[in-house]
Amino acid sequence: MEKIKVLFVCMGNICRSPTAEGVFTKIIASKNLADRFTVDSAGTHAYHVGNPPDARAQKAALKRGVELQHLRARKVHGSDFEYFDYVLAMDDDNYSILFHECPDEHKAKVKYFLDYAPHLGIREVPDPYYGEKLGFERVLDMVQEASLGFLESLQKSGKLSVSN
Repeated sequence: MEKIKVLFVCMGNICRSPTAEGVFTKIIASKNLADRFTVDSAGTHAYHVGNPPDARAQKAALKRGVELQHLRARKVHGSDFEYFDYVLAMDDDNYSILFHECPDEHKAKVKYFLDYAPHLGIREVPDPYYGEKLGFERVLDMVQEASLGFLESLQKSGKLSVSN
């Protein structure tokens, strides 16, 4: 069975997108679905390539049992648009960059991550980098909701069958 390939994208790949990668990875592992997915994260900018996630993001995630310390920031590559089935943007700016850089035949793969959590009433995961400590907790809450919604969407669409 072919894996579902998911790429989470923010600006620098040290706060939101690695948090989403970690949360989603934990959720699919808890549902015994890890072998059905390839999960990664990247940034639209190369500010932090090779660096681990922000220490504040790591600390907030670890409180919820999500480990991020092994992740390293990378920049989105042109080949990512062909390789990944879903390229999930965290906000308007990154969505715009991704959509502009994406070849026409793969544009349908570029989506807002929070579109999978419409009950939240917002489309953008706010960048906690320059904000207060609780911003990282808020990001964790949002990506948790969107991750669950994304899995549900895959199940409803028939792209992911789950046997209980």
